[in-house]
Amino acid sequence: MEPKKYSSYADIDRDLEILKLEKEIHYQKLLLSVQKTKESFEPQNIINSYLGSFKSTISNNYVQILQTALPYIIGWIINRKRGR
Repeated sequence: MEPKKYSSYADIDRDLEILKLEKEIHYQKLLLSVQKTKESFEPQNIINSYLGSFKSTISNNYVQILQTALPYIIGWIINRKRGR
């Protein structure tokens, strides 16, 4: 890589300012990443992510679960009303 040649101090100052801003942007991204990581380890978020995996599994089998459980639930309600 060839070193950059500057013709004035203004060019150097401009590049230094650009580098300073890029450094600040990367630093803020790092802070945001750390904050998101901290939030992901909060108990509420751990539980939500854990339940989220089961939610997708259950939602895929929701119809089968209802078809299996519904007759038992209806039978239980009918027997309860009859007093058995």
